[in-house]
Amino acid sequence: MVAATPEPPAWARLPRQDGRVVVVTGASGGLGLATAELLVALGAHVVLAVRDPARGQAAVRGFRPGLRGTTEVRRLDVADLSSVRAFAAATGAVDVLVANAGVMAVPFARSVDGHELQLATNHLGHFALALLLLPRLGDRVVVVSSSAHRRARLDLDDLDWQRRGYRPTAAYATSKLANLLFLAELQRRLTVAGSRLRATGAHPGSTATGITGHTGSGVLTRVGALGHRLTGMPPWRGALTTVHAAVLDLPGNTYLGPSGRLLGMHGWPVPVGRSAAAGDPDLAKALWACSEELTGVTWPL
Repeated sequence: MVAATPEPPAWARLPRQDGRVVVVTGASGGLGLATAELLVALGAHVVLAVRDPARGQAAVRGFRPGLRGTTEVRRLDVADLSSVRAFAAATGAVDVLVANAGVMAVPFARSVDGHELQLATNHLGHFALALLLLPRLGDRVVVVSSSAHRRARLDLDDLDWQRRGYRPTAAYATSKLANLLFLAELQRRLTVAGSRLRATGAHPGSTATGITGHTGSGVLTRVGALGHRLTGMPPWRGALTTVHAAVLDLPGNTYLGPSGRLLGMHGWPVPVGRSAAAGDPDLAKALWACSEELTGVTWPL
């Protein structure tokens, strides 16, 4: 007697994305690449928005054969606002923007626009890109954050770390808190405007990627790499929270993460909580005003 095939888990029953256009930033490696491949497997046309198009093309050639969707590789440096503007100006109709690109705990540096690099990459560039694309967006913005946001304290008077002593991990956590404040305020504004667009968010938990490889600290890099190898989920598992946030019919401001094993860093995607600061509407509005000033990009609706 042949055993019955078990019912696939809910995370495996994702809706087809045929005909939908999805932009994924930072998609030449790690979570972004895994996110792009999963979306292509669902049938989407995925624009891999990457700093190095040659690396992006090489990454696409490593996709599994026979995927339903299609790909396009285009240059975008989210830490460079001129690059963000050029990318947005050359982009037509898009269904979903996945704001994934990020750096983690890097040594102090400033972007070409003069902003602290983690804030510029993880928050400001995506803030500007989302607002510039919003009039051509058909469905949603997906903001990728991190559980590290819980350790953050946002100093609106010194977002660029001009007065405080710079701490790489603190700056990273701050940028991830900024992601969630942006998510909440974006959804609030969409609702007030009567827009059918929505904003959702996700964090990948502990995933075995190379994001800790540019800390400038040999010890931190080695410890991070070892920890990810020992406890991290494979990239496709970590990317599932982002893919769910991109394709499921979820209420705006939904924030997904792993289901809970090992302090919420492993497991299948489920709605998860966030820190009190991440849910502070006044802080979200204040950060939005600062972000408009720092990027020169304002609310388009």
